[in-house]
Amino acid sequence: MLITLFRLLSALPLPVLHAMGAALGWLVYLASPSYRHRLKDNISRAGFAPTLPQAIMEAGKSVLELPFVWCANPQRVLQSATIENWDVVQEALDAKRGIIFLTPHLGCFEITAQVVAAKVPVAVLYRPPRKASLKPLIEGARARHNLSLAPANLSGVRILLKTLKRGELVGLLPDQVPQNGEGVWANFFGKPAYTMTLPAKLHDMSGAPVILTYAERLPHGKGFVVRFSRFNEPLEGTPEQQAHAINAAMEGLITHCPQQYFWSYNRYKTPPGVAAPDAQGETA
Repeated sequence: MLITLFRLLSALPLPVLHAMGAALGWLVYLASPSYRHRLKDNISRAGFAPTLPQAIMEAGKSVLELPFVWCANPQRVLQSATIENWDVVQEALDAKRGIIFLTPHLGCFEITAQVVAAKVPVAVLYRPPRKASLKPLIEGARARHNLSLAPANLSGVRILLKTLKRGELVGLLPDQVPQNGEGVWANFFGKPAYTMTLPAKLHDMSGAPVILTYAERLPHGKGFVVRFSRFNEPLEGTPEQQAHAINAAMEGLITHCPQQYFWSYNRYKTPPGVAAPDAQGETA
């Protein structure tokens, strides 16, 4: 049923989907007190409260663009994306040491891997959905030509490391809250957030360079601009210091289009079995 709905929606023009999404964003914001509170709290803490009205609409757009990104003809999807600074990627490709792409929940983050995979194979870390009914839709949509999925477990980590050691490319969402034992507490917009240590570990074990990327959503459904930039900070020191450096880089990307960040995400939650940051005494 859901797959059929997504396929039907994917036939609509992107401007129509984004217009519908903007309305959906307001509807959910007004209907859900918990969603409204988290979005307002997170965006205000980060200092971007003036962008709240736009953020409400962009959140809805991020939902209704998924049928397009996941189910539309791949060529049609790629034609909606403009690439900036591919030379940053090409330089790393020429070095043949692999690449670790870090993409925050910013803009149309689902399209970035497709854009890269259109040029060169890439493996992305993937956390299966909790609802089994969503698994065929999401896995089928993400696993496209040159784009492979690595599960968010020990097996997946091994896949990513082997991929890097072959000089190939991997991608991660570093602002996704990890499970117990897979992260450390590090500040994100001034508040401790449980942050994954995997990107730094992969870098340490493979020597692969880190590249930051995000896809900014253009107004009026005109498509997306996929941008790449070097991660210039050395990933050194303790895991907490490394996580802090990565969070700071994500903050820097978000400042370019803060209204398009996924502010309703429960970024500051304490995963089961993890000591709260105050008890940790270590927030980098």
